[in-house]
Amino acid sequence: MSLAADETGASPVALNDTGGIGGHPRGLTTLFYTEMWERFSFYGMKALLVLYMTKSVAEGGLNFSESYSGLIAATYFSSVYWTPLIGGWLADKVFGARRAVLIGGIVIASGHFSMVFHTMPNFYAGLILIAAGTGMLKPNVSAMVGDLYSEEDKRRDAGFSIFYMGINLGAFIAPLICGPLGQKVDWHYGFAAAGVGMVLGIVQYVLGGDRLSRVGNPPSKSREAIKPDIKETKNAGDETSDVDVVTIALAVVVCVIGFALGYVYGGAGFLSGLFPGVAGFFAGYLAGVVRHLSGDELKRVLVIFILFVFSALFWMSFEQASTTLTLFADRLTNRVVFGWEIPASLFQSIEPFFLIIFAPAFAWLWIRLGRREPSSPAKFAYGLFFAGVSFAVVAFASTLTGAGKVSPLWLVLVYLLQTIGELCLSPVGLSTVTKLSPARMVGLMMGVWFLSISIGDYFAGLVLGLFNDKAEGALLRLFGIVALVTFAAAIVLALLTPLIKKMTPRAT
Repeated sequence: MSLAADETGASPVALNDTGGIGGHPRGLTTLFYTEMWERFSFYGMKALLVLYMTKSVAEGGLNFSESYSGLIAATYFSSVYWTPLIGGWLADKVFGARRAVLIGGIVIASGHFSMVFHTMPNFYAGLILIAAGTGMLKPNVSAMVGDLYSEEDKRRDAGFSIFYMGINLGAFIAPLICGPLGQKVDWHYGFAAAGVGMVLGIVQYVLGGDRLSRVGNPPSKSREAIKPDIKETKNAGDETSDVDVVTIALAVVVCVIGFALGYVYGGAGFLSGLFPGVAGFFAGYLAGVVRHLSGDELKRVLVIFILFVFSALFWMSFEQASTTLTLFADRLTNRVVFGWEIPASLFQSIEPFFLIIFAPAFAWLWIRLGRREPSSPAKFAYGLFFAGVSFAVVAFASTLTGAGKVSPLWLVLVYLLQTIGELCLSPVGLSTVTKLSPARMVGLMMGVWFLSISIGDYFAGLVLGLFNDKAEGALLRLFGIVALVTFAAAIVLALLTPLIKKMTPRAT
């Protein structure tokens, strides 16, 4: 097997390893199942979380109000997308990606098994452990996939496509197993099943460790010695690679302001202030870094920030699949089919199923369109439009609940429309950020992209507090407002598209 290392001393990659899935490196098989089982555990618990919190004590639940459940869900779901910023840094500086993935998997499994015990400390500890473990595992398992290939390897894009199929496969299977166990047998059996899934992922990751011996190793002095002297190679006036006092000060000040506002006005003390403080820290940090940019680099980063706003709005609507739409499925949808009642949690398998079916079709469509392919901001606008249509559908369906529960086909249609929206926006967002980012800021700008998802998840959780299936017209107003907001965002972005294309003609 021939090996190669890049000029900066990164881990060698296996150039002729074709023993894995579809002729790819064998390490891809190990990482595929690691991510599949991690996503199984995450989506298995996610399918049950809101239902468990809002069910009465007699039904085995926690009997939390919708508003408090929404705040917990908002804080937890959003943390899954900002903790990787810390986990990636720890892997780069301390552990190395391989060890970080193992540590993350063990912490995640511990979190799920903590939730097996019916006590409030175990419940909160479980959520904290799962969020922290995901921050360690998720960014580093993806980085290791990239390390399996040289930059010139033509299998690289296909390898990531196979890897992401593992994500969707885990998300599809999880509610089918954890959902019925949790809702039909015992909530804590469902949480335990999620933990077992993560354990299976850890076991196969350890057993397949020899396939990953060349990637994801910890930082070492020998590798650092190979790297060129940063001081000698840094361009004059390039200050963005250094963390200066002003940047840190901005981050801390905005963090404190964000936490204080959440603490005072959120209604739940520290919990209300946690995410606003985190978001404030990253906002201040980014402001400190970006202030050094000028010219074409500044235009590119400004475009990323514009798309950041619209991305957050999209995920705010999309991620309600596990909040308001789950309660709609549970309380207002006729789930009896051939005498069997479908658990509400199973509906969360519909969207990943559609994604597995339609993702190849969209990849083919963009290539087929050739020069007629829409620009990146135009695809964002299409994604927002379909998200708006999906909530217009559920808003209309809510008007039919006065006569009884509605057909489950309404939710199937909603998830189909959301899948189309996601395929228009999500892969395009990742690609656009990598194209627009200044070379020395790609990692930071990818963090910006995931922060937009985190913010969207946070507001998707908060919206749960507005869910009221008792008051006449309340759901029509709720879903109607979400639809109008996303429609308005789609229109505004469509109007901004010519300006965005003018600012970055080659990248969008």
